[in-house]
Amino acid sequence: MTMKVYLSGEIHTDWRDQIIDGAAGLDVEFASPVTDHEASDDCGVAILGAEPDKIWHDSKGAKLNAIRTRKGISDADVVVVRFGEKYKQWNAAFDAGYAAALGKSLIVLHGPEHVHPLKEVDAAALAVAQEPRQVVEVLRYVLTGALPA
Repeated sequence: MTMKVYLSGEIHTDWRDQIIDGAAGLDVEFASPVTDHEASDDCGVAILGAEPDKIWHDSKGAKLNAIRTRKGISDADVVVVRFGEKYKQWNAAFDAGYAAALGKSLIVLHGPEHVHPLKEVDAAALAVAQEPRQVVEVLRYVLTGALPA
C-alpha cells in the first residue's frame, strides 16, 4: 500500500530532504508546498497580475498557495507539519488544524522550545516528533510494523 505523505511547514531547512532520504525503500509518495520562497510569495502576481499594494500582492500569493496546500492535505494519508526555530509559521498552524479537521493522521515536528506554545496543535497530533528521523521511524513502523534497530 502506498502511503501519501504531505510535508508542510517551514521551508528554510532541509528537514524534508532528511525525511524523504530516510524513507527510501518505503512505499511512500511525498508532496509539499512550493519551497522556493520567492516563487511562493510572487505566484499570485506572476499569474494574476501586479498589485500596487503589498497586502494584495501577498494575498494573491497566499490564496494560490492555499489551493495547492488544501489539495495536498486532502490527498494525503499522513500530514507532517514542521515548526522551525527561526520564523513564525502561521501557515503551518493552519495546515495542522486543517489536516486535523479533515481527520488526517497528523505528525507535528518541532523542537523542545515549542512544546508549550504548540500544546494545542500537539494535542491534535497522533505523534509529536523532535527530529526528522523520528518521523521516518513513525512511517516505517506504520508501513512495516518494524521497530528502530
